[in-house]
Amino acid sequence: MPTFTDANGVRVHYESWRVAEPHAVIQLAHGVGEHIGRYAELVEALNAAGYSVWADDHRGHGKTGFEQHGGDLTRMGRLGPGGLRATVDAVERFTEVIRAEEGPDVPLVYLGHSWGSLIGQIIMNRSAENYDAFVLTGTAYRTLLHMNGGDLNARFRKLGPTPVEWLSRDPAVAPAFMADPYTTAESVRKLFGLVDASRLLGRPAKGLPAELPLLIMIGSDDALGGERSVRLLAERYVTRSGLTDVEVVVYEGARHEIFNETNRDEVRADLVRWLDERFAVD
Repeated sequence: MPTFTDANGVRVHYESWRVAEPHAVIQLAHGVGEHIGRYAELVEALNAAGYSVWADDHRGHGKTGFEQHGGDLTRMGRLGPGGLRATVDAVERFTEVIRAEEGPDVPLVYLGHSWGSLIGQIIMNRSAENYDAFVLTGTAYRTLLHMNGGDLNARFRKLGPTPVEWLSRDPAVAPAFMADPYTTAESVRKLFGLVDASRLLGRPAKGLPAELPLLIMIGSDDALGGERSVRLLAERYVTRSGLTDVEVVVYEGARHEIFNETNRDEVRADLVRWLDERFAVD
């Protein structure tokens, strides 16, 4: 697995799944406590539709975290030196790695899920010009009023024995997550600490590039934010940031991990449709 070294000396592991003459390149950013290995079906679908995909295991996560913590699986999810700020910087450094390989002319789309989508919102605020579109899934408007910072499994606890029933209606998802040695169900506050957790808060910046396309996709039963939260987020991107191409898709009854939901085929098809409308060549 290839790596690059970030500004703090952490080796970040990544993978790429490239197609010939891609319509666009997708930079995929995963959520807290997981890793890129959980996105194989999505990568396959994007490749089949003509999109190259690059994805890194963020600092403290997956193979990056395994090496970073000397193989101590109990420390998975802990970000290490520089914390959240260094982690966001490393994701942007990964963008540079992708651009160096793919060249400057192929469109680059940032696709972030959950924590990856919150990182994406931070990056969009400061470096929107480096990307040709953003896709945010399992996301939320990053305020204490509109993003759940507590027990995300609270209202799902009665539905199953694991602490991650909130992820999906698919009964296979939660047990697989718990059995995966590279995942952790610990809370953001415990993994990151209160200061770094608070750095995830914020709102869309003013004056973003008006033509930047943005797609937001969530389940209506997503414990992180939910429909009200993301519709407000989308409204702020229009009225505050000035974006003119913003689309929101809400899947009725779906929970947090829409790419691992019972209607995942529909979700992937909607994503490819949106990408094709903007990047596929006739």
